[in-house]
Amino acid sequence: MALSSSSSTLLRRLLGSTPLSSSRSSVLRAAFCSSSSAAPSPTLPPPSTIFGDDTEVANVPPLTTPKLFVSGLSRLTTDEKLKSAFAPFGQLLEAKVITDRVSGRSKGFGFVRYASLEEAETARQEMNAKFLDGWVIFVDPAKQREQKPAPQPDTASSHAGFTINKTVGWCG
Repeated sequence: MALSSSSSTLLRRLLGSTPLSSSRSSVLRAAFCSSSSAAPSPTLPPPSTIFGDDTEVANVPPLTTPKLFVSGLSRLTTDEKLKSAFAPFGQLLEAKVITDRVSGRSKGFGFVRYASLEEAETARQEMNAKFLDGWVIFVDPAKQREQKPAPQPDTASSHAGFTINKTVGWCG
């Protein structure tokens, strides 16, 4: 229980509040996901949301694809850490953290894809609003990528294959 008492102490210091009361509606509970341990300790309470109760949100869109969008990732989260966090919920086909092309650092979001809709739904319910690498993550259904329109041919170019650039003003 040392983890939960130190966690509540840390949360009180961060939030600047008085000690947490014992009533269920005002208790702030959190689950910590870490790739360093294979299984959670049996002495810890079951994982819960950071909002205090385990009620399901009514306006959650239904899953139409087994691919999930994971936002709120730490800059230190890698593909392997994401995969190990989501692997217990079913057959994971893909776990990808989206990175910046120039710096190679995480952009703070990623995607996971399961073999079935049921596994994806279980993962969404269990991992939404949980801690991963010290950050609260949110799991939503992935949207289809929007198709970009095909580039239109330039009608202002000359017939010889050159374009005319008209610069007005001084650029020096």
